Amino acid sequence: MKKKFYMFALSAALLVGGLASCNGSKANAAEEDAVEAADSIPTVYYIKDITPESLVKVYEALGRKAEGRVGVKISTGESNKSNHLDTALIADLVKLVNGTFIECNTAYAGNRNETEKHYQTAKEHGFVDLAGVDIMDAEGDTVLTVGIPEGHLQNKNYVGNHINNYDFVVVLSHFKGHQMAGFGGALKNISIGIGSSAGKTWIHTGGKTADPAQIWGNTAEQKDFCESMAEAAKAVADHFGKNILYINVANRLSVDCDCNGNPAEPKMSDFGVLASLDPVALDQACLDMVFNSTDPGKDDLVERINSRMGTHTVDHAAAIGVGSKEYKLVTITE
Repeated sequence: MKKKFYMFALSAALLVGGLASCNGSKANAAEEDAVEAADSIPTVYYIKDITPESLVKVYEALGRKAEGRVGVKISTGESNKSNHLDTALIADLVKLVNGTFIECNTAYAGNRNETEKHYQTAKEHGFVDLAGVDIMDAEGDTVLTVGIPEGHLQNKNYVGNHINNYDFVVVLSHFKGHQMAGFGGALKNISIGIGSSAGKTWIHTGGKTADPAQIWGNTAEQKDFCESMAEAAKAVADHFGKNILYINVANRLSVDCDCNGNPAEPKMSDFGVLASLDPVALDQACLDMVFNSTDPGKDDLVERINSRMGTHTVDHAAAIGVGSKEYKLVTITE
């Protein structure tokens, strides 16, 4: 059956252009300006049903084919209690793009702070049986330029040095809360997630140190931490350019991240799969769905996001040019 696309929200520019009453060339010019402005606004595709087929549909809707050596950036999850994405859910998409799972070691003690332990955790969670798993900082890290010399990260971002082995990245994120960042989505997945152990430390400390042994004594102020994540996300997004896309799966909406081995049980109901070529628009759309939801279970998640200044990461990412907070939401149905 042919897929149907329904535009759920239109930009203010398009609405104004469509409703304005003008005459002659001025009217035509206004309409053209409105269409041009609307075309520049990123699209976020949305499917309510969370199924393997839905992931494939939103990927195809984006119109950007993952080609060459494809990395699929996921979180492998800290324990078997973590709410990381189920391999049965993502298998069809991963096979379609012929992807390799990519991850980096953590900067804290646990099941994933060393390559051998991290790989074993990925194996226990089913990722190794589905596709190759590359712990990208197994052989150290490399530096990406942020493009913001005056920023917290001093214009550098430490990432796993295997990043140069990939031509294209599919950023496949579990959208949920986070105990330090407020929430985790696409921006966190390409900043903290692609950061090496040193890079994670660099971000958490706002550029004070890249030594994981010193991370907890040097953590940045919350605002600076959020801005550091946004800067790190910019470095990765700029590195891949048009060879990257973003998919968020909003299920198991715990207030805690997949890096938590014993997360709180979700209270808010799942709300769907969203995808975009713009990570800022994508995370903003997910946040809007949380904040505008009538689900009474959202309260804990909203409190977690607000108490950690979570929305500031999106605000700063937009301010430094990672993407747009304005978007068009398109619902895909059969």
